[in-house]
Amino acid sequence: MKRDGHIHTPFCPHGTTDSLESYVEEAIHQGFTHLTFTEHAPLPDGFLDTTPTRDSGMDRSQLDNYFILLDRLKKEYASAISIKAGLEIDFIEGFEAQTAHLLNEYGPLLDDSILSVHFLKHRQDWYCLDYSADYFEKIIRAFGSITAVYTAYFQTVKQSIEANLGPYKPTRIGHMTLVHKFQKQFPCKKDFSREIDELLHSVKSSGYELDFNGAGLMKPLCQETYPPPAVAQKAKQMGIPLVYGSDAHQAKDIGQGWKDMPLLHDSLKEV
Repeated sequence: MKRDGHIHTPFCPHGTTDSLESYVEEAIHQGFTHLTFTEHAPLPDGFLDTTPTRDSGMDRSQLDNYFILLDRLKKEYASAISIKAGLEIDFIEGFEAQTAHLLNEYGPLLDDSILSVHFLKHRQDWYCLDYSADYFEKIIRAFGSITAVYTAYFQTVKQSIEANLGPYKPTRIGHMTLVHKFQKQFPCKKDFSREIDELLHSVKSSGYELDFNGAGLMKPLCQETYPPPAVAQKAKQMGIPLVYGSDAHQAKDIGQGWKDMPLLHDSLKEV
């Protein structure tokens, strides 16, 4: 089984206009047998997107159409590839109840999903971690240091794992080291190995999976997977399932990083 469990779509307001079919055709061309479309879910009610472009999540009015189109794709391509309908759900501190409400409403339509941290809370404000290098520098200034940003990020990921978001809570944790995205420009000297180990144990004890995300390899200021290979190897040794995610935001991104992620090739041989 060759699976991509983290794919975005033309429903993404900061993505592409590439058709859903173009993603599927590219995946088939590359030999993928299983896909999960995981569009950025609408942000929770009452939360104001703080990115400059305010385009972090899909429009709630498009959700029904999104699931209708995915259902059609499942049927059209059933003989060639297995397609699952999913969402990438944002965990935003302070909006757990609203997130649970969204999941309760749309959870029955989900085959698979991801829980990710993109926004960090500091005092009364929230900052989008991965928007741009310039914006990340603004976050460092707001938090006071790069160490403080890393600390807040890993604490928030831990909260996301432990949060009660109801029966439809995603069971795969997205790009758990996304805070590394701009590490070449903003290196952090503090070692966060202990915090990462704690996250792995929380994931394991919760019976969750990890998104093993190839997108970071393509980011010039990151140049590593989320999580890095050593962390992924430890997760594998702990028995935590690793699910490859291209994090594609356009059809040509399908499979990005795959060839440089040997742990995936080993897993493919084991199936």
